Amino acid sequence: MKLRFRGKLGLFFIFLILFFLLVQSYLIYSLKKSFLLSSLLSFLIVLPLAYLILKFMTQPIQAVTDLANRVASGRLDQGVPAESDDELGRLSKAINEMSLQLQNKIEEISREKDYLQTLLRGIMEGVLVVDARGRILMVNNALRQLLSLPPHVEDRTPLEIIRNAELERTLRQVLQDGENTTLELTLPSPEGKTFEVNVVSISPSPAGMLKEDEGRRGVIAVFHDITRLKELEKIRRDFVANVSHELRTPLTTIKGYAETLLEGALKEEVASQFVQVIKRHSDRLEKIVEDLLILSKIESKEFQLKMESLSVSDLIGDVLDFIKEPLNKKKISVSVGELPLTLLVNGDRQYLEQVLINILDNAIKYGHERGRMIISATERDQREVEISVKDDGIGIPKEDLLRVFERFYRVDKGRSHDLGGTGLGLSIVKHIVQAHGGRIWVESQLGEGSTFYFTLPQKNIDPTHSA
Repeated sequence: MKLRFRGKLGLFFIFLILFFLLVQSYLIYSLKKSFLLSSLLSFLIVLPLAYLILKFMTQPIQAVTDLANRVASGRLDQGVPAESDDELGRLSKAINEMSLQLQNKIEEISREKDYLQTLLRGIMEGVLVVDARGRILMVNNALRQLLSLPPHVEDRTPLEIIRNAELERTLRQVLQDGENTTLELTLPSPEGKTFEVNVVSISPSPAGMLKEDEGRRGVIAVFHDITRLKELEKIRRDFVANVSHELRTPLTTIKGYAETLLEGALKEEVASQFVQVIKRHSDRLEKIVEDLLILSKIESKEFQLKMESLSVSDLIGDVLDFIKEPLNKKKISVSVGELPLTLLVNGDRQYLEQVLINILDNAIKYGHERGRMIISATERDQREVEISVKDDGIGIPKEDLLRVFERFYRVDKGRSHDLGGTGLGLSIVKHIVQAHGGRIWVESQLGEGSTFYFTLPQKNIDPTHSA
């Protein structure tokens, strides 16, 4: 049966006392020394022995103390072998087990923290975490980029960093009430970004809650960038409003003239004029619907271009033959720059002809009688071909240059209606050019004319493209 540490310590003291008495008796009775001298000599003899035995017995205590210090300092990878089965041995085993469990728990927390950090880095939405004091605990990289935040934001209030009183008020309200909420924010920035912010309360764990923190909580705010959705919503509203307006005008005219005819004007001389007006506005309605269907087709995911190698010279020549009549009607002269037969592009012939027809039709409509147009094509960086159409018409105001490719946008609305335009021609042109992987833009001086440019990939570029 193994002795406990306290038993060993008791035996050690009994042994020292007996050894002290034995030496003292020997000195008194055998060597005839005085009691005081014998006691002093016995003490000096027993002292080194007591030191050596005590040092041997306290080694396990020192080892356990060192282990506890290492655990306290965070070094959990070194244990102490439990060589005995007494109190110290069991204490060593307990500390070793505690150290191992702590190490496993810390590794588990580290893994979870790394997983959380990776998850937050991969989230496209911005995440803001606020503690119970209303100060920032953490923001993810997405929020830093979305709001252009400074490097160090921790332990500062959201109002200091984001500068939005409504957000600050909402965060504090959720901290106080614990009720989740959602708000929409438009933050002041050059881009004018709009966010939908979901604010969620974080309740502390009851097991780990300190008494003074009872009832306190943190908050997570998730920022969803809905700027693009808002832009699309505005485009949709404008589109519906524009379509309604464009359809209402000819429909109102057709209805009015039809009612007049039904009321007895069929037998009058003006009847044929009324019918012509109805026919003209019906044609306009048909053109609007056709253009809308073309736009819808180009923007659909199923839209496919029939790509082939096309000669720029042949393409322009065919289009000029097609619009020869309106050119002759306004006596507009066309100059075509030098176009090598080897200048080829990859594209869909039908849609590229549509691009040139729409641009040239615009130049004719807004050009002067006996005006002039210049068509040219040049190679750019052996990757693309740049085609330009220059006219000497009325030109476009500077503030309208970026909007001429929008649906139903007209620089001169009254004149456009008189000329029979739908306001969709340049929008169709832009979508076709972009579907080919090209770019389109316009340069203009008011009263001096406009130049429309667009690019197309050359033959050596992979032509496979779908809108």
